[in-house]
Amino acid sequence: MVATMRTLQEDEIEPLATGAWILGAGGGGSPYDGFLNLRQLYRGGAQVELMQPEELADDDLVAVVSTMGAPLVGQERLADPELSIKPVQALEEYLGRKFSAVMPVEIGGGNGLEPFLVSIGMDIPVVDADAMGRAFPEAQMTSFSIHELQMFPMALGDIRDNAIVITRAASWTWMERLSRTICVALGSTAPTAKAPRTGREVKDCAILHSVTRAIRIGRTVQEARLSHSDPVAAVLKAEGGRLVFSGKIVDVNRRTTAGFLRGSTALDGVDADHGSRFEVEFQNEYLMGRRDGEPVVMVPDIICLMDSESGEAVGTETLRYGQRIGVIALPAPPILSSPKGLTVVGPRAFGYEIDYRSAFADPGETS
Repeated sequence: MVATMRTLQEDEIEPLATGAWILGAGGGGSPYDGFLNLRQLYRGGAQVELMQPEELADDDLVAVVSTMGAPLVGQERLADPELSIKPVQALEEYLGRKFSAVMPVEIGGGNGLEPFLVSIGMDIPVVDADAMGRAFPEAQMTSFSIHELQMFPMALGDIRDNAIVITRAASWTWMERLSRTICVALGSTAPTAKAPRTGREVKDCAILHSVTRAIRIGRTVQEARLSHSDPVAAVLKAEGGRLVFSGKIVDVNRRTTAGFLRGSTALDGVDADHGSRFEVEFQNEYLMGRRDGEPVVMVPDIICLMDSESGEAVGTETLRYGQRIGVIALPAPPILSSPKGLTVVGPRAFGYEIDYRSAFADPGETS
C-alpha cells in the first residue's frame, strides 16, 4: 500500500471530539472518555496517521468500528482502548488476514474517536471517512447499506472474555436484529467491528472526509469561544446550518430499552421563540423536532441541541432540566436524502408516517 498520510496533531484531538459530538445528532455516545484516552496516549508518545480515502489501494482491507448500544449505559461503562481492539482482532482471526486501516462506521460522538484508539493499539492508519456522516441508531443505517454491500461478517466483544463473530445474516435488518440481541446480552453496550470493507468499497460508497469535517466544526467552536462570539451562530455560518429554535429544557422523558435510549424532551422558547413549545423525539439520536406540534425538522437532517453559551453539543443521555439550548439543523450527506437513502434513514424508517421535508427546503417541498 502506497499512501500519503498526515499525522493527527495533539491540538486537533479536542476539536475532533467537539465536532464529532455535534455531528452525532445527540448520539454516538459522549466523546469525553475517548478524548481523555487519546490525549493521554499522545502525551505518552503515541501518534495516529490520518489517511485520505483516495490513497487506499482497491484491495486494502479496512476495519469499520463503533460501540453499539444505549448511550446512557456508556456513561457507566467507560471507554477502553484494549476493549475496542478485541472485535477487530476477532475478525482478523476469522478472516485470516490483517487490516490495512480502520475507520468509524459513524463520525458522530464517541464513535468518531474510537478508530483512533484502535489505530494506536494496532499500528494502522485511520481513514478520513465514515458510513453515515453523522450518527444513526441502527446497523443498517449506513451508506454501505444504501449501496447494498454485504453486511457480514461482524464481530462484537465485551469486558469479559467474550468475542462473537456473526458469520452470515439474511439482510442488513437481520444483522441489526442479531447484533442488537447480542449487544443486550453483553450489557447493552459492546465494541463492534462491522463487515470489513475493501479500499474500493470505501472510495465508492463511504462518506468521504468526514473526520476533517468534524475537526473543522470543532475548530469553529474553539475560535468562537476565544473571540467571545456566539459558537452556535459560528457553526451555522461555517456549515450552512439553520437555527430551528432557541429555548430552555422544561421536560425530559427517556428510557433504555432493547439496547436503545428512547424518549423526548420539551423546550419552552426564549427570545424570538418566546411563547412557543418545541419537542424533540429520539432513539439514541434526535429524530424529529416539532414546533407547537408541527414537524419542522427530521431525519436525515442532522438535528443537534447545542448549549447556547458554550457551543457544546448536548447528547440524549445528558439532557437536563433548565439547559439553555439552540436547536440547529445541519445538512446531511446527499446520499442520505436520495430516494434509496430515505427508505433506510428517512422518517418512515423510524415509524413516522410522514414524508421527509428538509429543513433547508422551500415550505411545502417534500421527498
